[in-house]
Amino acid sequence: MSSFSLYLFADDIIRRRLLIDGDGGNDDKRINSLLRMFVRWCNMPDNDDESHLTYQRMLGTLAQCEYTMEKSVLVYEMNLREQKKYEHLNQEIEEKIFQATAKIADRKLELQQAKRIRKNRQEYDALAKIIQRHPDRLETTRQLQALDRELEKLKQKKNYIQEKLDLRRKQFHVLIAAIHDLEGILEEDEKKEEEMDVTS
Repeated sequence: MSSFSLYLFADDIIRRRLLIDGDGGNDDKRINSLLRMFVRWCNMPDNDDESHLTYQRMLGTLAQCEYTMEKSVLVYEMNLREQKKYEHLNQEIEEKIFQATAKIADRKLELQQAKRIRKNRQEYDALAKIIQRHPDRLETTRQLQALDRELEKLKQKKNYIQEKLDLRRKQFHVLIAAIHDLEGILEEDEKKEEEMDVTS
């Protein structure tokens, strides 16, 4: 095989390597250096010490290129795993938001019901005051006391529901803040990856 044929064969190999490696960072320089060494090696005598040394250098350069390619493949696979992880995390967050929204809707209904009950109790209290004007005050007093106790229980229930609703609102705000923080982290990661791609 002539030197020119070897040159074309090496050039074809290098083109294939570039298609596989892509922008491998200094790989083009290594491959150009490898090409020059290969052409020089083809023109050297077989038993020359310098020929053997050049051959070893070519093997070393090839090993560096293969290392860079394997490293790029590992980084790519790692990025795919991270992407799947973030997609799973995003799905979990969306499910939690949906659950929190449903709970807030339920608490709003409970609060409206408690307000209706309170309004009814206020009307009962007003009626009780009217009843107090009648002669049988002992019975009406007992009824009023019972109504007051029931009203107090309803107030306690309303306070409990209100506190629970406030807690759910705070939890929802924390969840929204966590989502925004996560989006910021993802954007920063993407910017860093873009910067790394530009510098590489």
